[in-house]
Amino acid sequence: MKNKRNLLLSVLSVFMVFTLVVGCSGGGNTSAPPANDPAKQEGSEGQEASGESPKSDLYELGKEELNVSFYGNYGWYQMPKWGKDPASKWVQDNLKVTVTAVSSGGNNAQKLQTMIAGDELPDIIWTDRGPDVERLREAGMLVPMDEYIEKYPNFKKSLSEQHLALLRSPDGKIYQLPNYYTQQPNGNAGYAINKKIYKALGSPKLETTDDLYTYLKAVKEKFPDVIPFETGLAKDGHGIDQIFSSFKENNFSFTRFFGVPDGDKIVSIYKDPGFRESVVFTAKLMREKLMTQDANTQTEDQVREKAMNGKFAVIATFDPMKMLATADSELKKKDPEDGYMFIQPIAKEGLDRTKIYPGTYNQLGWNVALITKNSKNPEAVFALLDWMTGPEGSMVLNWGPPGPDGYWDGFEADGVTPKFNEEKYLNDPDTLAEINGKAGDLVWVGNTMFLDNTKKEMLSNVPADQIDFSNRWQMEITWGTQGDFTEFLGWEPAPDSEVGIIRQSIRDIWLTARAKAMYAKSDEEALQILDKAHEDSMKLGYDKFLEHVTNVWTENKKELGK
Repeated sequence: MKNKRNLLLSVLSVFMVFTLVVGCSGGGNTSAPPANDPAKQEGSEGQEASGESPKSDLYELGKEELNVSFYGNYGWYQMPKWGKDPASKWVQDNLKVTVTAVSSGGNNAQKLQTMIAGDELPDIIWTDRGPDVERLREAGMLVPMDEYIEKYPNFKKSLSEQHLALLRSPDGKIYQLPNYYTQQPNGNAGYAINKKIYKALGSPKLETTDDLYTYLKAVKEKFPDVIPFETGLAKDGHGIDQIFSSFKENNFSFTRFFGVPDGDKIVSIYKDPGFRESVVFTAKLMREKLMTQDANTQTEDQVREKAMNGKFAVIATFDPMKMLATADSELKKKDPEDGYMFIQPIAKEGLDRTKIYPGTYNQLGWNVALITKNSKNPEAVFALLDWMTGPEGSMVLNWGPPGPDGYWDGFEADGVTPKFNEEKYLNDPDTLAEINGKAGDLVWVGNTMFLDNTKKEMLSNVPADQIDFSNRWQMEITWGTQGDFTEFLGWEPAPDSEVGIIRQSIRDIWLTARAKAMYAKSDEEALQILDKAHEDSMKLGYDKFLEHVTNVWTENKKELGK
């Protein structure tokens, strides 16, 4: 997943236009349906002796053609062409479901505004949680889902009471379904190294920030044509946020809201000792040309090209997995000893390495699916989403169609444990790579615990060196080194509120200060930049913003029972 890949633009203007235009799987059987009878929803089992099936009030996928329109509210998002990949083609053929994508055309805010003004909203909107969802709800555009969640099996089984509490709107109802929800760590952020360079330098200890600095200097000396430390897109915090994590234990908030927890309050990040140390360290790497010199201006394609050609020794960023998986495969074709590997998080000397988190996850993913009132059959749309988040939907979308020639062939007697085809996995990695490449854009309500635990079980008997790159390093390193951000969810204020306006102003100061500090000519200059950013922010109401985040954090902890 991309790091929110260009967060949603404010849709304040959208709702101003709308105002002008309108003036306004627990319970029952928890087994998945058999793979050879995909249309059968849970709750319809238990045939009478006469052979007749009892009537069910659940919508039955596959009984009729179901056409669903879908809008991903992001400028970067393009849904894969439905029916052209193995997973969605199976859904189309077996469940008679066709999903038609509505493109943002690269300008999601304008596209949403146009759809609202023309009363042409799709069945599903896929978007970030937060103020924008509430604006849609307040405008009367969304379908409440409480009744469906109680009625259908999969969300009911997998969403905890805490999850449901965090998803509720002020009116007490639920209008949003989370993507990649979980109750256990997941994620891909972390430190990875070029194996060939590492071996050439004697495979030295890489545990502390001092170790890292010494290693990067050795890389510069022995491999002058290689970038010692690669950040990814530093303008979005990539790389430098990971360095920050190395200087602070239990760092779950990172730099998202320019503040850090201190006791029961959120305080200025500019005064945080760990953050200040990380900024000084980053500036030092930049001055000594030990890190990417164009870290703030490079593109994702440029970073990917460097990975493919083995042009950096160490990378730390928010999600290097997909890029490194492809690069690792290509480098190994030329030299089996080449490629990449993840390492345990780097920590400042004296800190507890088990409390260092180079990335975070949250129990409700990073966005949500909404069903709009323009949907002619909202229950059918919900039934599709509930199937997607259940065992069969999860397997089809992430592992492809079931069958003797697939990567899995139905379920064991418990209805949730897939029958893994190890031979297919080992002999045909390319088809699985194609399915996985599409999954990120087709899995809108991913049941992460089911997916991750199933993956671990299925691959438990496969030798580590035969497990594909992503799965291996997720299971060995990254999943266990991500911190839980859930208690900070919902901190974003409404863009047109007093705190929202303050937030935008102090964000501008933050972005400028972060970039300038990277190129500071001395440690003292780097710290002076932070001090000035703090002072300038305070003049604009920084304290009010931090108080807002503190209040949200306090309420979330109550909901989570902390």
